[in-house]
Amino acid sequence: MASTSTPSASETPASGAAAPSQPVAIVCVGMAGSGKTTFMQQINAHLHGKKDPPYVINLDPAVTHSPFEANIDIRDSVNYKEVMKQYNLGPNGGILTSLNLFATKVDQVVNLLEKRAAPDPEHPARKPITNILVDTPGQIEVFVWSASGTILLESLASSFPTVIAYIIDTPRTSSTSTFMSNMLYACSILYKTKLPMILVFNKTDVKDASFAKEWMTDYDSFQAALAEDENNNAFGGQEGGDGMGSGSGYMGSLLNSMSLVLEEFYEHLSVVAVSSLYGTGIDEFFDAVKGKAEEFKRDYQPELERRREEREENKKKQQDRELSKMMKGLAMGVGGTSTEDAKVGDVEDSEGDEQDVLSTDEESDDDDDMGGPDDEYDREGLQARYEAAIQGGGDDSIAADASFAKYLHTQRR
Repeated sequence: MASTSTPSASETPASGAAAPSQPVAIVCVGMAGSGKTTFMQQINAHLHGKKDPPYVINLDPAVTHSPFEANIDIRDSVNYKEVMKQYNLGPNGGILTSLNLFATKVDQVVNLLEKRAAPDPEHPARKPITNILVDTPGQIEVFVWSASGTILLESLASSFPTVIAYIIDTPRTSSTSTFMSNMLYACSILYKTKLPMILVFNKTDVKDASFAKEWMTDYDSFQAALAEDENNNAFGGQEGGDGMGSGSGYMGSLLNSMSLVLEEFYEHLSVVAVSSLYGTGIDEFFDAVKGKAEEFKRDYQPELERRREEREENKKKQQDRELSKMMKGLAMGVGGTSTEDAKVGDVEDSEGDEQDVLSTDEESDDDDDMGGPDDEYDREGLQARYEAAIQGGGDDSIAADASFAKYLHTQRR
């Protein structure tokens, strides 16, 4: 099984290589209670201590108190409680709707970030930002699986190297079942966002995360822990004569299968153990961020550019189709060079238009008497006859049609 340790110095770019010119966007996601906000506070303080303050974005509209100051705060743009009141929504619906409203301004957010990432000629002493920290709602599914979350992530990734930091509550992941649940959730986020991911095992001051790293790198170790949980009836059910729960067979088989399936998934992850309370492991986390930023440029950015070009091409094709329909509609409205062309177009529209073409054919003989060859291109004469027809002094069919373009067409037949 592949190792999930932080990239070594030999795997990182050479020291003589040029530093990345773009800031790295770190999007912190995690379940409620995983210590995500405390982790955000710790990495924010860490960067300030290194005299490299980040640009912080808060996307949680329901948070009442934030331990860090955000440069862009969704609460400044959207009133979460008013959204719930006006749209008759619950807490999760209010968060989702607030994100949808904020996503309409994502272009302004990206413009601000791009401006801060570039040198400022008016303030040369102010350094461009090198890190963007994004805090997300604790209702992880509201952000990851919503259209607004996808828009925000894709907008960030289209302009900056973007890394997902998935925060895991280590003490609550000590059993094989909860561990596998977190891995499945991380797998779904990875393939939904299509962005490089770092697994951050938080709260290591309470529970050491060495067991998780071992389970991810040693298949036999996880099987031994799974067998121990089955023997201890950790999966519930009525205990049988052999000391095993009646439901443990199904659960053990499922977890065993999942461990085999996720073996390849572990190869694409970096794993770090941190304590948001004491700040341990933060340096290792930023080392992993550097490695994932390079991975983004190497593996993810070409795919994002290809998808963006594909969207632009599809958009252009759609515009061309709409333009073609509009030009065809104009040609049918003004009239083509032949009656047969008009009839073909009318079949696509409605039968009523075909009747108009037939009546025009019947009246074509009478149109020759309305003007001679010398008056065919006499615009003033045509305009006078048209006005007279509208006022009731001309042919009733022309007055009923009330179309100067069609009247001109009939004069040239």
